[in-house]
Amino acid sequence: MLLVLPLLLAACRADEAAPALADPQAVYRLVEINGMPFAGRATIRFLDPGRITGRGPCNSFAASQNAPWPRFAPGPLVATRAICPGISVEKVYFAALAAMTEARIMGRAVILRNDAGDEMVFQAEGGE
Repeated sequence: MLLVLPLLLAACRADEAAPALADPQAVYRLVEINGMPFAGRATIRFLDPGRITGRGPCNSFAASQNAPWPRFAPGPLVATRAICPGISVEKVYFAALAAMTEARIMGRAVILRNDAGDEMVFQAEGGE
């Protein structure tokens, strides 16, 4: 039994630290925030473990994401600085994303939540 326990603990740590439970090939499009349809086009990707990337209505972004799964704790978002008509909607997206603390995978969807009850729902695009 004592020999099996370290193996089980090692397996748990590997799974917990891998937010790559989301499809690394998928582009997840934001469809709603707090039950309301999102007014612009915004995406997120989980290409590499420990990193998220995506695009708001105007700018692309990247951030670290090293919290153990299912925790979600993006580091500071580093984004390009273009201005476009959707910039106010993008500010809502970036602020909401930075406030999320938990991630769940449900089929082809990624759901981000926080302790305040806020929620963002992303749906995988296409048939990737």
